[in-house]
Amino acid sequence: MREIEIGEFADAWAAGAPVVDVREPWEYRNAHVPGAQLLPLGQLGDRVTEIPAGAVEYVICASGNRSVQGARILMTVGRPAVSVAGGTSGWAAAGRLLDTGDGGSCAHR
Repeated sequence: MREIEIGEFADAWAAGAPVVDVREPWEYRNAHVPGAQLLPLGQLGDRVTEIPAGAVEYVICASGNRSVQGARILMTVGRPAVSVAGGTSGWAAAGRLLDTGDGGSCAHR
């Protein structure tokens, strides 16, 4: 399973790569990467069909622990996935854009 740093993830995100946030809904509402799809880790295996097939999924959490597990879950069902080291905390610390709420709006990339 591959894990990437925030800088490499930022490039992929800017290019439109799909992002799955595996945190809990309250965490997601507080702050998330714009455009990230919320699929809590505990539900990911049952909801994997909600993720469009094909592209590499970038899996993110708060700090990088749950995203490793989430990427492994996706890979076991044949989906290409990468874990984002540092998670949303690292994204925020790098001064990157964040959205709040349920994700209805998406900030400019």
